Amino acid sequence: MSAARESHREQSGQSDGGSPGSRTFSRRWVLGAGATTVLTTGLSACGSGNGSGGDSGTITAFVYGDDAVKVQAASVARFNKSAAAKKAGGRVKLEKVPGSDYSPKLRTAMGSPSAPDVFFNWGGGSIKAYEEAGKLVDLTEIISGDPVLRDGFLPAVLAAGDLKGRHYGIPMRGMQPVILFYNKSVFAEHKLQPPTTWDQLLDINAKLKKAKITPFALGGSDIWPELMWLEYLVDRIGGPEVFKRIQDGDAEGWGDPAVLRAAEMVKELVDDGAFGSSFTSVSYVNGGAPAVFAKGKAAMHLMGSWEYSTQLGKFPDFAKSNLGWAAFPKVEDGTGDVRNVVGNPTNYWSVNARTRNKDLAVAFLKDCASQAYAKDLIDNGDVPTTSNAAELLSSAPNPEYARFQYDMVEQAPAFTLSWDQALGDALGTKMHTEIGKLFAGKSSPSQFVAACKGLK
Repeated sequence: MSAARESHREQSGQSDGGSPGSRTFSRRWVLGAGATTVLTTGLSACGSGNGSGGDSGTITAFVYGDDAVKVQAASVARFNKSAAAKKAGGRVKLEKVPGSDYSPKLRTAMGSPSAPDVFFNWGGGSIKAYEEAGKLVDLTEIISGDPVLRDGFLPAVLAAGDLKGRHYGIPMRGMQPVILFYNKSVFAEHKLQPPTTWDQLLDINAKLKKAKITPFALGGSDIWPELMWLEYLVDRIGGPEVFKRIQDGDAEGWGDPAVLRAAEMVKELVDDGAFGSSFTSVSYVNGGAPAVFAKGKAAMHLMGSWEYSTQLGKFPDFAKSNLGWAAFPKVEDGTGDVRNVVGNPTNYWSVNARTRNKDLAVAFLKDCASQAYAKDLIDNGDVPTTSNAAELLSSAPNPEYARFQYDMVEQAPAFTLSWDQALGDALGTKMHTEIGKLFAGKSSPSQFVAACKGLK
């Protein structure tokens, strides 16, 4: 199980069941965003040594110690026996850090002489403070000059973890795009097809409400499921450049017309009953929203790709027979490409600027582009972000679903990182508050925009 999904699983008291189908996966913004909190303190204490502790022939890699860590353990074992490791003059030692301890331990270690040479992270806002403190190797030129790293990953995912257009990470786990799921039995009964345009979506909503079925399940009490609606609407209306401006630190970007229009469309959905009348008291984490969806009380659910595994664990018959999936529809007069994706692209390896052996660290990163690495991810129930993964997807737990995800991300001109991840903990938490007020009708679209412009 990836760290991206692990944090909410832990909060909701769910346990690993071993196989991908028996586990309930959930969204992970808490740990990812929380990483930024611990990064903002202690960096000034970082020593000025020449690298991590120990001999220069061994480098250390910190990794989030969840169920999926076996993929990284196999990678380290494989690499240490390789000619590349011998040529670079060393080996990698993997240090598995329990999920609840990962962020504070990483922050403490990065402020000490024994900092890791390579470390797991969530990209975007989770590494911003490290980059600002000069603690990361800028991998941009290294990647552009190396065919394995340059061509080994889906471009949209490689770019999604960037900071100001520079690469500081290499993809090392599975993808998690946000997908429009639908109940195939409800759609068949009412002779509906998944919407490809916003007008079609509104027409479907009207037909479903007439049949006394809530169009969309929504775990509004958690706030982050509401964020997904704004992420896609802003992208479809104005393209990924709108949020990129905000992510790069320009708060005036919240004043872009695409943000206001997206907020207005959200208000129209809420006022029209698209989410029902009690969505603000429904939770995803405790299984409320998935149950509403699986039981046919709601016909659709906008959620991360882990929804499939969530349903497989809680309502296996529904997941196997009646769970459908589609891309988020286009907004007819919007400028955003309908192929664009939002969500959690993957997790990343980054390299400490103080590493004793940068050549060894870079050589190790290349294993993430290998066929063996991709196969291990697939066997763990993940969909790799490597460009060589397509031919391996037939062995996935659900090949059709895995292929849909892979094609969706491969064809995406842009993959926007979840806003809370991209902005980091401080801004992300304040943004969540404003999103909650918008959906609950406690602020108007214009008030939402004004409040977000004032976030600091």
